[in-house]
Amino acid sequence: MVCLQYVLMTIVFLLGENLVADGFACNWGLQASHPLPPDIVVKLMKDNGFDKVKLFEADPDAMEALGKSGIQVMVGIPNDMLAGIASSVRVAEQWVERNVSHYLSNLGVDIRYVAVGNEPFLKTYNNKFTQITFPALQNIQAALIKAGLGRDVKATVPLNADVYQSDSGAPSGGNFRPDIHALMLSIVKFLSDNAAPLTINIYPFLSLYADSHFPLEFAFFDGGAAPIVDGPATYTNVFDANYDTLISALEKNGYPNLPVIVGEIGWPTDGDTNANPRLARRFNQGLIARINGGRGTPKRPTLPDIYMFSLLDEDIKSIDPGNFERHWGVFSFDGAVKYPLDLGRGRNLTAAKGVRYLARQWCVMAPDADLADPSLGPSLSTACTYADCTSLGFGSSCGQLDARGNASYAFNMYYQTVNQQKGACERFGKLSVITRIDPGYHGGSCRYVIMIDAGKHEVAKKPRTSAAAGVVAGFVAAAAVMMVVVELVSG
Repeated sequence: MVCLQYVLMTIVFLLGENLVADGFACNWGLQASHPLPPDIVVKLMKDNGFDKVKLFEADPDAMEALGKSGIQVMVGIPNDMLAGIASSVRVAEQWVERNVSHYLSNLGVDIRYVAVGNEPFLKTYNNKFTQITFPALQNIQAALIKAGLGRDVKATVPLNADVYQSDSGAPSGGNFRPDIHALMLSIVKFLSDNAAPLTINIYPFLSLYADSHFPLEFAFFDGGAAPIVDGPATYTNVFDANYDTLISALEKNGYPNLPVIVGEIGWPTDGDTNANPRLARRFNQGLIARINGGRGTPKRPTLPDIYMFSLLDEDIKSIDPGNFERHWGVFSFDGAVKYPLDLGRGRNLTAAKGVRYLARQWCVMAPDADLADPSLGPSLSTACTYADCTSLGFGSSCGQLDARGNASYAFNMYYQTVNQQKGACERFGKLSVITRIDPGYHGGSCRYVIMIDAGKHEVAKKPRTSAAAGVVAGFVAAAAVMMVVVELVSG
């Protein structure tokens, strides 16, 4: 799983010392057809108390906006760049020169970490990055040292929680996955030798999503699930149990004090029955209360830095893992607040300011259009190939729409994604029409959006897919959404 933002009191591990700091940390992903202008995003972070951010790539506009902002940055290297960096120290040096030294020296970007890849050992990658991640990590750290940045900027590798396991099922039984055990020990030793943290991504939502028998209450910090008793430790939620499974793995292999950063943790608001604002608010509010209370886990009483995933929704993320992938944001794509969240000390979430939208108009199914029209199915397929229709899936926010509502939603998402271009709504012939009457919310959850005015976009982008499953799998997932839409329309 490839971003946030969880609002929190962070306890910073810095060169082995624990420094308590007020502030929140988040992931800022850029896989959006209409991204918010970076200056607005930086202002959004500052308005809501985020003083740390993790980027998945060194996007020039994002990096420039972060200059002299007071926000600490973890800048990422995409997985598809690992091979080149692993094969050549010079390539690593060039990357550091362009994406670390340049922004530090010339723009005042407060870069603290370089994230080498993102979850490169996921089983779904079929070992594509297994042999190149550690050499890439070594070369980036060497390049940082050569640039005179080795003490201030540390290289780390954000890993998925599937790099460790427990044969006993208890946290105390934690150890690294057998197929990568030796590799993980090499990485852990290297991080320790360079005073760098291990970064791990933990998703209680995915534990629930992957197992229909997983107890819902155990996913939350305030849940009433039966606790797990593991020797002297008692676990009442899956985050603590998962995190301490990692700590047990580190202890077993001789690194009991290695600093750990939680690189991603979050809860989506759409795309699945359990992905909704109510549960997302419950999870995030529980996390905030935990952090504000200053309590860690049974094995580590002090909390690590925790980067919430994600700050904003991203409508062209791969949906290979599930339709929820585009809905992890604490804020909507446009920086709107999805649900109230008490940040503590009288603070609440604040929406983005200065956002510009396209004209207040929508593309919907024409009132006199026939649901039996043979061109309807292909038209919906076209619309949902180029736009995000994941909210139409079963259990999603727009899953209760009737056939006309489904068609209108799909047509409008396409129309907005292509910037309300002239002729875009007419592409669907007599099936569609432009209206200035808001189709409105249905049942309080379904939103017919108006897209951000992000400047010139000559063509719509097709949904991006991850390296994990490839382009074909991405369109298979999109087709699954379309099957739901077509069945509802034809039914």
